[in-house]
Amino acid sequence: MIFLGGTDALPDIGDIRAAAERLAGIAVRTPLLESERLNDRAGARVFLKCEMFQPVGAFKVRGAWNLIAQIPDIDIGAGVVAYSSGNHAQAVAWAARRRGTNATIVMPKDAPDVKVEITRALGAEVVLYDRNSEDREAISADMSDRTGAVIVPPYDHTAVIAGQGAVGLEAMQQMEEIGAVPDTFLVPCSGGGLIAGCAIAVKDAAPHVNVLAAEPEHFDDTARSLAAGKRLANSPGSASICDALLVPTPGKLTFEIMRRTLSGGVAVTEDDVKAAVRAAYLDARVVVEPGGAVGLAAVLSGKLAGSAKNICVVMSGGNIDRKLFADILTG
Repeated sequence: MIFLGGTDALPDIGDIRAAAERLAGIAVRTPLLESERLNDRAGARVFLKCEMFQPVGAFKVRGAWNLIAQIPDIDIGAGVVAYSSGNHAQAVAWAARRRGTNATIVMPKDAPDVKVEITRALGAEVVLYDRNSEDREAISADMSDRTGAVIVPPYDHTAVIAGQGAVGLEAMQQMEEIGAVPDTFLVPCSGGGLIAGCAIAVKDAAPHVNVLAAEPEHFDDTARSLAAGKRLANSPGSASICDALLVPTPGKLTFEIMRRTLSGGVAVTEDDVKAAVRAAYLDARVVVEPGGAVGLAAVLSGKLAGSAKNICVVMSGGNIDRKLFADILTG
Protein backbone atom coordinates (compact mmCIF):
# COMPACT_ATOMS: atom_id res chain seq x y z
CA MET A 1 0.00 0.00 0.00
CA ILE A 2 1.24 3.45 -0.87
CA PHE A 3 0.18 6.39 1.32
CA LEU A 4 1.35 9.99 1.31
CA GLY A 5 2.41 10.10 4.98
CA GLY A 6 0.03 11.59 7.51
CA THR A 7 -1.69 8.40 8.61
CA ASP A 8 -0.56 8.65 12.23
CA ALA A 9 -0.18 12.37 13.00
CA LEU A 10 -2.89 14.66 14.32
CA PRO A 11 -3.23 17.89 12.34
CA ASP A 12 -3.24 21.28 14.06
CA ILE A 13 -4.50 24.74 13.17
CA GLY A 14 -1.30 25.42 11.24
CA ASP A 15 -2.04 22.45 8.97
CA ILE A 16 -5.56 23.74 8.38
CA ARG A 17 -4.35 27.25 7.54
CA ALA A 18 -1.81 25.77 5.12
CA ALA A 19 -4.54 23.67 3.56
CA ALA A 20 -6.72 26.76 3.13
CA GLU A 21 -3.89 28.48 1.26
CA ARG A 22 -3.41 25.39 -0.91
CA LEU A 23 -7.14 25.38 -1.67
CA ALA A 24 -7.27 29.03 -2.70
CA GLY A 25 -8.51 29.20 -6.27
CA ILE A 26 -9.39 25.49 -6.18
CA ALA A 27 -12.22 25.13 -3.68
CA VAL A 28 -15.08 27.61 -3.49
CA ARG A 29 -15.43 29.92 -0.49
CA THR A 30 -18.97 28.72 0.04
CA PRO A 31 -21.69 31.07 1.34
CA LEU A 32 -22.90 31.29 4.90
CA LEU A 33 -26.67 31.76 4.56
CA GLU A 34 -29.31 32.85 7.04
CA SER A 35 -33.06 32.43 6.54
CA GLU A 36 -35.66 34.30 8.60
CA ARG A 37 -38.08 31.42 8.16
CA LEU A 38 -35.57 28.88 9.48
CA ASN A 39 -34.75 31.22 12.36
CA ASP A 40 -38.43 31.39 13.26
CA ARG A 41 -38.72 27.60 13.15
CA ALA A 42 -35.63 27.12 15.30
CA GLY A 43 -36.18 29.96 17.74
CA ALA A 44 -32.56 30.97 17.18
CA ARG A 45 -30.30 32.41 14.49
CA VAL A 46 -29.25 29.57 12.20
CA PHE A 47 -26.34 30.01 9.81
CA LEU A 48 -25.97 27.47 7.01
CA LYS A 49 -22.45 26.78 5.71
CA CYS A 50 -23.37 25.60 2.22
CA GLU A 51 -20.79 23.13 0.92
CA MET A 52 -23.12 21.91 -1.86
CA PHE A 53 -21.69 24.76 -3.93
CA GLN A 54 -18.28 23.10 -4.25
CA PRO A 55 -17.25 21.89 -7.76
CA VAL A 56 -18.41 18.33 -6.98
CA GLY A 57 -21.36 19.34 -4.85
CA ALA A 58 -19.78 18.50 -1.49
CA PHE A 59 -17.02 19.47 0.94
CA LYS A 60 -14.92 16.43 0.07
CA VAL A 61 -13.05 18.29 -2.66
CA ARG A 62 -11.15 20.15 0.05
CA GLY A 63 -9.53 17.11 1.65
CA ALA A 64 -9.00 15.30 -1.64
CA TRP A 65 -7.18 18.23 -3.23
CA ASN A 66 -5.13 18.97 -0.12
CA LEU A 67 -3.71 15.43 -0.23
CA ILE A 68 -3.42 14.96 -4.01
CA ALA A 69 -1.76 18.35 -4.48
CA GLN A 70 1.05 17.22 -2.17
CA ILE A 71 1.88 13.96 -3.97
CA PRO A 72 5.38 14.35 -5.43
CA ASP A 73 5.64 14.61 -9.21
CA ILE A 74 7.71 11.41 -9.28
CA ASP A 75 4.77 9.46 -7.79
CA ILE A 76 1.72 11.12 -9.31
CA GLY A 77 2.01 9.34 -12.66
CA ALA A 78 0.88 6.04 -11.11
CA GLY A 79 -2.45 7.64 -10.25
CA VAL A 80 -4.56 7.49 -7.12
CA VAL A 81 -7.05 5.03 -5.67
CA ALA A 82 -9.85 5.74 -3.22
CA TYR A 83 -12.89 4.06 -1.68
CA SER A 84 -16.15 5.91 -1.17
CA SER A 85 -19.93 5.74 -1.34
CA GLY A 86 -20.01 8.82 -3.51
CA ASN A 87 -18.89 12.30 -2.47
CA HIS A 88 -15.26 11.41 -1.76
CA ALA A 89 -15.29 9.40 -4.98
CA GLN A 90 -16.30 12.44 -7.00
CA ALA A 91 -13.85 14.67 -5.18
CA VAL A 92 -10.89 12.37 -5.79
CA ALA A 93 -11.86 11.94 -9.44
CA TRP A 94 -12.12 15.72 -9.85
CA ALA A 95 -8.85 16.44 -8.03
CA ALA A 96 -6.98 13.72 -9.93
CA ARG A 97 -8.15 15.08 -13.26
CA ARG A 98 -7.09 18.59 -12.25
CA ARG A 99 -3.68 17.23 -11.22
CA GLY A 100 -3.42 15.40 -14.57
CA THR A 101 -3.45 11.82 -13.30
CA ASN A 102 -5.74 8.77 -13.24
CA ALA A 103 -8.12 7.79 -10.47
CA THR A 104 -9.66 4.43 -9.59
CA ILE A 105 -12.56 4.52 -7.15
CA VAL A 106 -13.94 1.53 -5.23
CA MET A 107 -17.68 2.17 -4.70
CA PRO A 108 -20.47 0.05 -3.17
CA LYS A 109 -22.92 -1.53 -5.59
CA ASP A 110 -25.78 0.21 -3.79
CA ALA A 111 -24.32 3.70 -4.09
CA PRO A 112 -26.75 6.23 -5.60
CA ASP A 113 -26.66 6.05 -9.40
CA VAL A 114 -26.12 9.77 -9.69
CA LYS A 115 -22.90 9.57 -7.67
CA VAL A 116 -21.54 6.63 -9.70
CA GLU A 117 -22.42 8.36 -12.97
CA ILE A 118 -20.77 11.63 -11.99
CA THR A 119 -17.64 9.84 -10.76
CA ARG A 120 -17.29 8.12 -14.13
CA ALA A 121 -18.05 11.35 -15.98
CA LEU A 122 -15.13 12.94 -14.15
CA GLY A 123 -12.85 10.38 -15.76
CA ALA A 124 -12.38 7.87 -12.97
CA GLU A 125 -12.52 4.11 -13.32
CA VAL A 126 -15.19 2.78 -10.95
CA VAL A 127 -14.85 -0.66 -9.35
CA LEU A 128 -18.05 -1.82 -7.63
CA TYR A 129 -18.07 -4.04 -4.53
CA ASP A 130 -20.59 -5.57 -2.13
CA ARG A 131 -20.41 -3.63 1.16
CA ASN A 132 -21.94 -6.60 3.03
CA SER A 133 -19.39 -9.20 1.95
CA GLU A 134 -16.27 -7.41 0.67
CA ASP A 135 -13.67 -5.13 2.23
CA ARG A 136 -13.23 -1.91 0.27
CA GLU A 137 -9.96 -1.04 2.00
CA ALA A 138 -8.49 -4.44 1.12
CA ILE A 139 -9.56 -4.03 -2.50
CA SER A 140 -7.95 -0.58 -2.64
CA ALA A 141 -4.76 -1.80 -0.97
CA ASP A 142 -4.43 -4.59 -3.52
CA MET A 143 -4.80 -2.10 -6.37
CA SER A 144 -2.19 0.17 -4.82
CA ASP A 145 0.24 -2.73 -4.42
CA ARG A 146 -0.24 -3.77 -8.07
CA THR A 147 -0.12 -0.34 -9.70
CA GLY A 148 1.78 1.96 -7.38
CA ALA A 149 -1.24 4.26 -7.10
CA VAL A 150 -1.35 6.43 -3.98
CA ILE A 151 -4.28 5.73 -1.66
CA VAL A 152 -6.43 8.76 -0.81
CA PRO A 153 -8.34 7.81 2.38
CA PRO A 154 -11.79 9.35 2.86
CA TYR A 155 -11.14 10.70 6.36
CA ASP A 156 -8.37 9.15 8.48
CA HIS A 157 -5.38 11.10 7.13
CA THR A 158 -3.72 14.31 8.32
CA ALA A 159 -3.95 16.05 4.93
CA VAL A 160 -7.58 15.04 4.42
CA ILE A 161 -8.64 16.20 7.90
CA ALA A 162 -6.75 19.48 7.45
CA GLY A 163 -8.40 20.11 4.09
CA GLN A 164 -11.85 19.50 5.51
CA GLY A 165 -11.00 21.76 8.42
CA ALA A 166 -10.94 24.68 6.01
CA VAL A 167 -14.76 24.52 6.16
CA GLY A 168 -14.68 25.43 9.85
CA LEU A 169 -11.95 28.02 9.33
CA GLU A 170 -14.03 29.75 6.66
CA ALA A 171 -17.27 29.55 8.61
CA MET A 172 -15.73 31.19 11.67
CA GLN A 173 -14.21 33.93 9.52
CA GLN A 174 -17.61 34.54 7.91
CA MET A 175 -19.34 34.64 11.29
CA GLU A 176 -16.82 37.22 12.47
CA GLU A 177 -17.41 39.31 9.34
CA ILE A 178 -21.10 39.64 10.19
CA GLY A 179 -20.46 40.24 13.87
CA ALA A 180 -21.84 36.95 15.18
CA VAL A 181 -20.19 34.24 17.25
CA PRO A 182 -21.77 30.77 17.31
CA ASP A 183 -22.47 29.08 20.60
CA THR A 184 -23.18 25.79 18.80
CA PHE A 185 -21.50 24.35 15.70
CA LEU A 186 -23.17 21.29 14.15
CA VAL A 187 -21.44 19.04 11.64
CA PRO A 188 -22.61 15.86 9.86
CA CYS A 189 -20.44 12.98 11.01
CA SER A 190 -19.53 9.52 9.75
CA GLY A 191 -15.82 8.68 9.64
CA GLY A 192 -15.16 12.05 11.23
CA GLY A 193 -12.81 13.87 8.85
CA LEU A 194 -15.03 16.91 8.42
CA ILE A 195 -15.98 17.40 12.04
CA ALA A 196 -12.46 16.69 13.33
CA GLY A 197 -10.98 19.35 11.07
CA CYS A 198 -13.80 21.80 11.77
CA ALA A 199 -13.49 21.29 15.52
CA ILE A 200 -9.80 22.23 15.49
CA ALA A 201 -10.55 25.43 13.56
CA VAL A 202 -13.65 26.37 15.57
CA LYS A 203 -12.02 25.79 18.95
CA ASP A 204 -8.98 27.83 17.89
CA ALA A 205 -11.21 30.78 17.01
CA ALA A 206 -13.68 30.45 19.91
CA PRO A 207 -12.89 27.84 22.58
CA HIS A 208 -16.32 28.17 24.22
CA VAL A 209 -18.27 26.90 21.19
CA ASN A 210 -20.02 23.56 21.56
CA VAL A 211 -19.10 21.43 18.55
CA LEU A 212 -21.61 18.62 18.05
CA ALA A 213 -21.70 15.61 15.74
CA ALA A 214 -24.97 15.09 13.89
CA GLU A 215 -25.75 11.51 12.85
CA PRO A 216 -28.65 9.36 11.61
CA GLU A 217 -30.30 7.07 14.14
CA HIS A 218 -28.73 3.58 14.12
CA PHE A 219 -25.49 5.18 12.84
CA ASP A 220 -24.68 7.18 15.97
CA ASP A 221 -21.32 5.51 16.55
CA THR A 222 -19.61 8.84 17.19
CA ALA A 223 -22.01 9.89 19.97
CA ARG A 224 -21.81 6.48 21.60
CA SER A 225 -18.02 6.34 21.21
CA LEU A 226 -17.63 9.76 22.84
CA ALA A 227 -19.81 8.66 25.74
CA ALA A 228 -17.85 5.42 26.17
CA GLY A 229 -14.42 6.98 25.71
CA LYS A 230 -13.49 4.47 23.04
CA ARG A 231 -14.39 3.69 19.44
CA LEU A 232 -17.59 1.70 19.07
CA ALA A 233 -19.20 0.28 15.94
CA ASN A 234 -22.74 0.43 14.61
CA SER A 235 -24.79 -2.74 14.63
CA PRO A 236 -24.88 -4.38 11.17
CA GLY A 237 -28.05 -4.58 9.14
CA SER A 238 -29.37 -1.04 9.53
CA ALA A 239 -30.11 1.25 6.59
CA SER A 240 -30.56 4.98 6.09
CA ILE A 241 -31.28 7.48 3.34
CA CYS A 242 -28.14 9.27 4.60
CA ASP A 243 -25.93 7.24 2.26
CA ALA A 244 -22.91 9.49 2.89
CA LEU A 245 -22.93 8.71 6.64
CA LEU A 246 -22.79 4.93 6.83
CA VAL A 247 -19.20 4.30 7.96
CA PRO A 248 -19.47 1.74 10.79
CA THR A 249 -17.03 3.29 13.27
CA PRO A 250 -15.08 6.55 13.75
CA GLY A 251 -11.56 6.74 12.37
CA LYS A 252 -8.55 6.33 14.63
CA LEU A 253 -7.14 9.84 14.08
CA THR A 254 -10.52 11.50 13.83
CA PHE A 255 -11.78 9.97 17.06
CA GLU A 256 -8.75 11.16 18.98
CA ILE A 257 -9.43 14.70 17.78
CA MET A 258 -13.15 14.40 18.48
CA ARG A 259 -12.49 13.02 21.94
CA ARG A 260 -10.52 16.17 22.76
CA THR A 261 -12.77 18.77 21.12
CA LEU A 262 -16.42 17.70 20.77
CA SER A 263 -19.20 18.31 23.29
CA GLY A 264 -21.15 15.24 22.15
CA GLY A 265 -23.43 14.06 19.39
CA VAL A 266 -27.07 14.20 18.31
CA ALA A 267 -28.94 11.44 16.46
CA VAL A 268 -31.91 12.21 14.21
CA THR A 269 -34.62 10.07 12.64
CA GLU A 270 -35.24 9.51 8.95
CA ASP A 271 -38.36 11.68 9.22
CA ASP A 272 -36.30 14.44 10.87
CA VAL A 273 -33.88 14.32 7.95
CA LYS A 274 -36.62 14.47 5.33
CA ALA A 275 -38.18 17.44 7.10
CA ALA A 276 -34.81 19.21 7.09
CA VAL A 277 -34.28 18.56 3.38
CA ARG A 278 -37.72 20.06 2.71
CA ALA A 279 -37.08 23.04 4.96
CA ALA A 280 -33.70 23.77 3.39
CA TYR A 281 -35.32 23.93 -0.03
CA LEU A 282 -38.57 25.70 0.87
CA ASP A 283 -37.18 28.16 3.44
CA ALA A 284 -33.60 28.75 2.27
CA ARG A 285 -33.80 27.68 -1.40
CA VAL A 286 -30.87 25.28 -1.18
CA VAL A 287 -30.77 21.62 -2.23
CA VAL A 288 -29.12 19.39 0.36
CA GLU A 289 -28.67 15.63 0.38
CA PRO A 290 -29.95 13.67 3.39
CA GLY A 291 -26.51 13.16 4.93
CA GLY A 292 -25.79 16.85 4.57
CA ALA A 293 -29.03 17.81 6.31
CA VAL A 294 -28.59 15.97 9.63
CA GLY A 295 -27.29 19.04 11.45
CA LEU A 296 -30.27 21.11 10.38
CA ALA A 297 -32.49 18.15 11.29
CA ALA A 298 -31.10 18.23 14.82
CA VAL A 299 -31.93 21.94 15.10
CA LEU A 300 -35.44 21.81 13.64
CA SER A 301 -36.47 18.65 15.50
CA GLY A 302 -35.70 20.25 18.86
CA LYS A 303 -33.06 17.69 19.77
CA LEU A 304 -30.44 20.22 20.89
CA ALA A 305 -30.01 20.52 24.62
CA GLY A 306 -29.73 23.98 26.18
CA SER A 307 -30.68 27.35 24.73
CA ALA A 308 -28.43 27.98 21.75
CA LYS A 309 -28.89 31.43 20.19
CA ASN A 310 -26.41 31.40 17.32
CA ILE A 311 -26.11 28.03 15.58
CA CYS A 312 -23.77 27.33 12.70
CA VAL A 313 -24.78 24.25 10.69
CA VAL A 314 -22.52 22.69 8.08
CA MET A 315 -24.55 21.52 5.08
CA SER A 316 -21.99 19.09 3.74
CA GLY A 317 -23.34 18.28 0.26
CA GLY A 318 -26.15 18.44 -2.26
CA ASN A 319 -25.74 15.26 -4.31
CA ILE A 320 -29.21 13.86 -3.83
CA ASP A 321 -30.91 11.39 -6.16
CA ARG A 322 -33.54 13.27 -8.20
CA LYS A 323 -36.36 10.81 -7.48
CA LEU A 324 -35.58 10.74 -3.76
CA PHE A 325 -35.58 14.54 -3.69
CA ALA A 326 -38.95 14.67 -5.44
CA ASP A 327 -40.38 12.06 -3.08
CA ILE A 328 -39.18 14.00 -0.03
CA LEU A 329 -40.61 17.28 -1.28
CA THR A 330 -44.00 15.77 -2.00
CA GLY A 331 -44.07 13.35 0.94
